[in-house]
Amino acid sequence: MDSQHSLLSAAMQTGSPGARRFLVLFLPHWPTDYLKRRDPQLGGPLVLYEPVKGGLRLAEVDAEAMRLGLSAGQNLADARAMVPGLTVREMDRPQLEAAFADFADWHSNASPLVAVMNEVSGFGNLVLDITGVAHLFGGERPMLRLLLTRLRDLGYTVAGAIAPTIGAAWGISHFARSQVVEAGDLENILDALPVHALRLTPVQIAGLTQMGLKTIGQLRPRPRKPLQARFGLSLLTRLDQAYGMVEERMTPRLPPAERYAERRFADPIGLMDDVLMTCHDLAIQLAIRLEAEGQGGQAFHLFLYRVDHKVMTLSVNSARLTRDPQHITKLFANRSERLEGEYHAGFGIDMIRLAVSSVSELDAVQLGAFSHQGVAEDLDQLSDRMSSRLGTMAVLKTQLVASHIPEQAARLVPALAANDALRDAGWPVPPRPLRLLPMPERVAINAEVPDGLPASMIWRRDSYKIEKASGPERLGAEWWRSGQRLQLVPPRPPKKGETPPYIPNLPQFDPEAGTRDYFVVEDATGRRFWIFRQGFHRAGEPAVWYLHGFFA
Repeated sequence: MDSQHSLLSAAMQTGSPGARRFLVLFLPHWPTDYLKRRDPQLGGPLVLYEPVKGGLRLAEVDAEAMRLGLSAGQNLADARAMVPGLTVREMDRPQLEAAFADFADWHSNASPLVAVMNEVSGFGNLVLDITGVAHLFGGERPMLRLLLTRLRDLGYTVAGAIAPTIGAAWGISHFARSQVVEAGDLENILDALPVHALRLTPVQIAGLTQMGLKTIGQLRPRPRKPLQARFGLSLLTRLDQAYGMVEERMTPRLPPAERYAERRFADPIGLMDDVLMTCHDLAIQLAIRLEAEGQGGQAFHLFLYRVDHKVMTLSVNSARLTRDPQHITKLFANRSERLEGEYHAGFGIDMIRLAVSSVSELDAVQLGAFSHQGVAEDLDQLSDRMSSRLGTMAVLKTQLVASHIPEQAARLVPALAANDALRDAGWPVPPRPLRLLPMPERVAINAEVPDGLPASMIWRRDSYKIEKASGPERLGAEWWRSGQRLQLVPPRPPKKGETPPYIPNLPQFDPEAGTRDYFVVEDATGRRFWIFRQGFHRAGEPAVWYLHGFFA
């Protein structure tokens, strides 16, 4: 016990490097409080019921119903007999869980790391990692007081606690008064709490009660192996997590943004013009930080926190890394034009946060007095703005594909997703026509010799006399893409006593089937065509010719 106590004290030293702080908010009557806030005409006492095993049982009760002796798990008929004026509603658990998830996102205005404690319930318990952010509120106690006060002003019953571990903050918020717990006081406070504060199962709690273990302080000195044998490893895990012996990780609702800038308003704002002006100021702050770190971003997110605990999110993407505040602001301005009637500030916006993700290294560029930005960068910015205004799939761009078959060597993709890696690789590119037909069209060719240069061509019932021709450029079939496979192991009869190997019946690849000989030809009027001969000329079989494209 002494060694465990010394290890715990060393691990939980206040101010030690890497020490974390967590804030847990407990809203015991959140479902009923939420429904009352959404429908002011809904009075109390209010209960929510669910069908359970063929009967109707109370799932949630408000504070007034609880004072009248009702509790979760009671039969609905018994509850109505006890309280004649009871207000009853059927519980929509998925809708309440979705609403609580939005409610959790709103709390990211206090900390970027917010999670719903789903292992306890889909609603009612929030955990915030406030490491390094409490000073923005004047300290941990003012921060806790602010969060509790604003929720109570909204009509919610709430308790909260700040502690070095998630388990400790949860237990204290549920079974002690709202408070801030320092690392040095953690043991004394946790030891006095009931075993229910460890987030145990009802079966585990009943077993501990039968053993006479009512508080955590009575449980902690007990031998661990017998406890594990009777109650499972989860009991010891919860105990160690509460005291900081085992790390407990949270899963944030929103992806954590390491780089962001934010602004809080004394008086809420509502106009989109004000939002965009603030976005520009935040983009400048973010650009200064990114430039100092030599970084740039491709994804930018604007979070608008409304005073009625809702969050609106706008996200834009850039085709290439950027930290230009003007460009970032224009992306959001174009994105806002697509919102039309969807934007609604409610009772006002009291905080705006601009975050960046998909961050990579971006070297600084020094511009001279007579220099200008590259044309490629201007085109990318134009594509970004058009995609933001019209939609991602409305602006497409040609992307090269690693294929030497002309009709398969390019495809259309969203401009924001285009990758020019193949174009920038410096590979030699043979002459290609400016315009390709969607599919090669068959033509009739007259040649002086079977495998010689064409002398005339008939395409779409028009005849063209060929004056000049060059070629051929031979392109082989991509057999590895065609679905055909080679016979890698030639079949042979097994020897005596030998187990025959498995030889799949694979079709043989015909190298002549997809071979093309391309020619550049010019007619008497100067028009230039790109034609090819499919396969090789065989005796008695005329060659098959196709027209594939046109040169300028």
